[in-house]
Amino acid sequence: MAEILGIIAPHPPIMVGAVGGADSDVTSASRTALIEAARVLADFAPDTVVIMSPHSPAAQDAFIVDTAMQARGNFAQFGAAGAQFDYRTDVEFARALVAELQNEAIDVIDRSISPALEPGTLDHGVLVPMSFLDPDGRWPIVNVSLSWLSHRLHRRFGAAIAHVAEQLGRRIAFVASGDCSHRLKEGAPAGFSPRAAEFDATLVELIRSGDFAGLMEMEPALVEAAGECGLRSFVTLGGVIPTAATRILSYEAPWGVGYLTALAAEPGLLNALITPQSGSKGGSPGSDESELVVLARRAVEAYVRGRRVVDPVPVEGLLGTRAGAFVTLHREHDLRGCIGTTSPTADTLAEEIVHNAIQAATADPRFPELTAGELADLEISVDVLHEPEPTTFEELDPARFGVIVTADWRRGLLLPDLEGVDTPEQQVAIAMRKAGISPGERVHLERFLVDRYH
Repeated sequence: MAEILGIIAPHPPIMVGAVGGADSDVTSASRTALIEAARVLADFAPDTVVIMSPHSPAAQDAFIVDTAMQARGNFAQFGAAGAQFDYRTDVEFARALVAELQNEAIDVIDRSISPALEPGTLDHGVLVPMSFLDPDGRWPIVNVSLSWLSHRLHRRFGAAIAHVAEQLGRRIAFVASGDCSHRLKEGAPAGFSPRAAEFDATLVELIRSGDFAGLMEMEPALVEAAGECGLRSFVTLGGVIPTAATRILSYEAPWGVGYLTALAAEPGLLNALITPQSGSKGGSPGSDESELVVLARRAVEAYVRGRRVVDPVPVEGLLGTRAGAFVTLHREHDLRGCIGTTSPTADTLAEEIVHNAIQAATADPRFPELTAGELADLEISVDVLHEPEPTTFEELDPARFGVIVTADWRRGLLLPDLEGVDTPEQQVAIAMRKAGISPGERVHLERFLVDRYH
């Protein structure tokens, strides 16, 4: 059985920095989530990315598969013609998919034989997600279009994609591009519907629970009221991975349009892809450190040696996003300082890391300020936090999830995968002590994932 990763991705062009500029921060949750999805995709290392876009040329009664050898597009219609993206097509996969659909008596059109369908041209429903997931064209793609055929045929279409992946021995990612309701508030692009929020809440909950079959049973009047563009892509994903587990990375609704980002895969694969990596306490001088740790080390050394705050610009990629982050310092594997933020307080992750690295070196109340003589053997790690989610005690796993405990204004946090913290009881008790919360007090629990960089 072929391994398959599913990604649900929104596609507002303003999310792309070249288009939106500073305004792209309005979609910061989705941007951060897509950057996380890109990390997972890179770890998965697919042979091919199959992407379904609701804005690719569509037919009333047939699916469309593009077998053109090259695919490219830009954001010229959104004022950024210089943002150009080029991809190779996995022609063998695309042609095999056309043949598979024909064998299954599912109507299909080969886009490459019709000039009117502009074969090889990528629309923003493809370009926006791929500009985050694979901006350099690392993996070949197959661009497919949804249709106005039934949801059950879309699920069969997804099953055909999975079957071709199995036949060809391809490890594939399926990107279901699509937005949720376009009618969530007054002044929304498609107008306002009082049922729009109900649609998005139902959709997100079905996907959260991995109930892709349930998407096909949604009330038609509710779907119509929502003015969505992603449901058929999501239904198709359910056909590609019918027993998928899922992970919601973000949901937000600026301008009255719902944007959902999520991962889907067989449970064992998904768990392996999203579980934070464990290992050494952190990077040390001379080792092959990540760019986040390199920046944290620069910040610590500049401040400790000369009370100078480094300028992190220019920043691109992950460092240019916004996220909470913890910087942890060790010497000879013993803790020497740890300071962080649970949500972003700076304009970029780079600035967040610089600030927290300096604080970890100079302002952790458990330790004296770091001295220049301690820099040579300093070990550093950086944890970038995902959005916390409410949880129960039974759902905690200190090896995978960090925890936040809250009682009135008191709040305590503990990172995951810490030596000596093996049970939820230990994890919660330590977080409560850090917050000054007494044993027996009622607390609100949240859990979060981290990406740990060494």
